[in-house]
Amino acid sequence: MDPEQDAMMIIASLMAVSARTAPKGKGVDTIITRIVKGDDLSRLADEMITIGNKTSLPPFPRDAQNIRDSSVCVLIGCRGFEDVGLNCGGCGYKTCKEMHQKMNVDPVQSLFTGPNCVIRMADLGIAVGSAAKTAQIHNADNRILFTAGVAGLSLNMLPDCTCAYGIPLSVTGKNIFFDRRPVQ
Repeated sequence: MDPEQDAMMIIASLMAVSARTAPKGKGVDTIITRIVKGDDLSRLADEMITIGNKTSLPPFPRDAQNIRDSSVCVLIGCRGFEDVGLNCGGCGYKTCKEMHQKMNVDPVQSLFTGPNCVIRMADLGIAVGSAAKTAQIHNADNRILFTAGVAGLSLNMLPDCTCAYGIPLSVTGKNIFFDRRPVQ
């Protein structure tokens, strides 16, 4: 048994709890979490490389190396299509109904799927921040990566989610998530 690796799994589980219990718009939970480890961690990194090659976005291959060097990664996603019913217009449409009509007729398909309810996106941000805080409280090196979330969505690791982030964890003598260099 490796006590540091065991601790990373405990911290990842506590992070999932923090994401779950974070405040949500109108008290409705649309957050999905998944702890990725072992072979799935390699699949996630490989998918990040694939997406980076398709999009020519440099953060994907750079962040893929961080995923490979991590003990575990917590994915946190949101079902952003589930609106709050406030008709606030934050999604870019006058009403929630219009957002759903746009989604059903011509959904935005890029790195994330949209349109998304702005309140649900705020819920996701709060959940991600709560999870990262939990990692920090327990002295686990971490970094919030949109690239890992995109790859997790691409691999269908977070079913029904429209937007996601990943938070890899590491326990080493030096934080692997800083002083990073772009992959050449």
